[in-house]
Amino acid sequence: MHLIALSALCSVLVSVLLKVSRRFDVDVAQAVTWNYLAASLLCALLMRPDLSSLWLADTPWPSLLLLAAVLPCLFLVLALSVRTAGIVRTDIAQRLSLLLSLIAAFTWFGEPAPAMKLAGLALGLVAVVGILARPGVGGGERASGAGWWSLLTVWVGFAAVDVMLKHIAAAGTPFAASLQVTFALAFVGMLAWQVSRVACGATALRMRNLSAGLLLGLINFGNIIFYVQAHRALPGQPAVVFASMNIGVVVLGTLVGVAGFGERLAWFNKLAIVLAVAAIAIIALAPRA
Repeated sequence: MHLIALSALCSVLVSVLLKVSRRFDVDVAQAVTWNYLAASLLCALLMRPDLSSLWLADTPWPSLLLLAAVLPCLFLVLALSVRTAGIVRTDIAQRLSLLLSLIAAFTWFGEPAPAMKLAGLALGLVAVVGILARPGVGGGERASGAGWWSLLTVWVGFAAVDVMLKHIAAAGTPFAASLQVTFALAFVGMLAWQVSRVACGATALRMRNLSAGLLLGLINFGNIIFYVQAHRALPGQPAVVFASMNIGVVVLGTLVGVAGFGERLAWFNKLAIVLAVAAIAIIALAPRA
């Protein structure tokens, strides 16, 4: 279980780094760029993907290219969300993206829809409403348009990434190879954007952003590799790994957001968190059809 705990910790630390980036004058776009350099190198060193599979005729290159474009954009929205909506809501919205992934599985991938999963889905959708609702806390810190749309984008975006990964896996592309090419393409695309920003005088490359980005990439990849290792350590218990990881992120993210950053929660937000944990558990533990 320590691997699951480490994966959950890395997931929340990503949000924490994005939350404090402005405090330390870090250019998030540059940090996200270097993050993909670190993730790409770590993927090559630790996962040793077999890239020969990418040259097969049925490799889903449109999905891989789309994923490489969506991931960095989603990372930037994630940074905006933790600043405007808070770590608690952002982490829970990210985890509850499994609800939309479940709907996609039922409608697009032909997965059976047992009553227990449908019950978890309904409970989760109620939790989403309660989490998106943000109480006024005074001092001009009421819910903003940016907070609302960034939360919704995180919710929908991570579900879209999950659907794309399922599509890529269904085409037979190995997970490690798909990660490697996606991280590398994301880095190239983001680097081209940073070069254009520097050329236009909009920003300057700084060591601070490079350091923050490499740290972000290390932690981001840590989230992935620990989660993969947890599944390998518990090969017969995927539901336990899935539920423990997601519930762990919800609980730890809530503790960090409230205790570490003073984020305010109304009674309906707290109830929604409980419902979110229950929904994740129900969906994960539902018997397979």
